Amino acid sequence: MSTKKKNLSVYLTAFALFAGGALFMLWSALSEGTMYHLNVSEAVAMPSEKLKSARLFGVAADDIVRPENGLGASFTLLDLEHPEKGIRVHYRGVLPDTFDKGAEVIVEGRMEGADFNAKTLMTKCPSKYEKSNREKA
Repeated sequence: MSTKKKNLSVYLTAFALFAGGALFMLWSALSEGTMYHLNVSEAVAMPSEKLKSARLFGVAADDIVRPENGLGASFTLLDLEHPEKGIRVHYRGVLPDTFDKGAEVIVEGRMEGADFNAKTLMTKCPSKYEKSNREKA
């Protein structure tokens, strides 16, 4: 085999590996990046199989249960516009200081059965951090 043919086969192999890696990274990014952004009533209406990755918005109900170790919470997330609709959320991690009943909450995770297992929990900053009318003037 001549040197030119050896070099060509090395370059073709390197190109094929590079192209395969780039296609795998693109496929991986697109499949993992698909996340539904829903309010609670929309999530309740969807089949749980479709909510493998979702971000839900709502208000924490007053039924918050915290484990003894202090990490995480289980609570009902209520819809902002239809408070009669709710979904049970389980979160295991450090809670934001502003998390309490009535706080506006954003959770990211997946449905497992009738419950939502959150891997991320964020709260909307309460109005106590906003300037009062007197300070704005």
